[in-house]
Formats: sequence, structure tokens, C-alpha cells
Amino acid sequence: MEVECRLFGPFREDAGVERAVHETDADSVGDLLWELERAYPSLSGRLVDEHGETVAGSTVVTKAKKDVRHLDGLHTPLDDGDVIRLVPSVYGGENR
Repeated sequence: MEVECRLFGPFREDAGVERAVHETDADSVGDLLWELERAYPSLSGRLVDEHGETVAGSTVVTKAKKDVRHLDGLHTPLDDGDVIRLVPSVYGGENR
């Protein structure tokens, strides 16, 4: 399936892209974030916490304009055509 990933602030600077259309077999947001950390090593450890249990630090990940922490966290399912936004909380996201 194809998922669009939009990166903001330092994530954009470190990955060198603002928008990435990512072809994935990931079933969940967490699986996608692990893939993105491998695809962009500069993001390693910045999207998923060291235990792989939640979104890392002050990172906010949204799917369809809803914070994944308010859905099923990293288990939030992905669908073809989803738009995922990766935002450091200081760039307008909310850290809850």
C-alpha cells in the first residue's frame, strides 16, 4: 500500500525531505515508524521510544488529523492512501 508521510521542522531537515510517498506492507503506524527510522537513519530513535512501545519523546504523529495517541497508539491501523504527519511538539503538535 502507499502512505504519504509529511515531516515537519527538524525531522524534515534531518531526513532531507518534506513529503515522502512510502510504499509499505506495514499494518500499523508503529510498523511504519520503524520503517521510516530505517529508511532515514537520521530519524533513528526519534519516532519510536527505545522500547518500541510508544511514540518517542515529544514527537506527535497524526493520522487523518488525529493524534495516534488518542486512537490505538502504535497499533493504529494503516490504510492505503493515509497521510501521516510527523511533528515535533514544539512545531505545533500537542504532547500528551
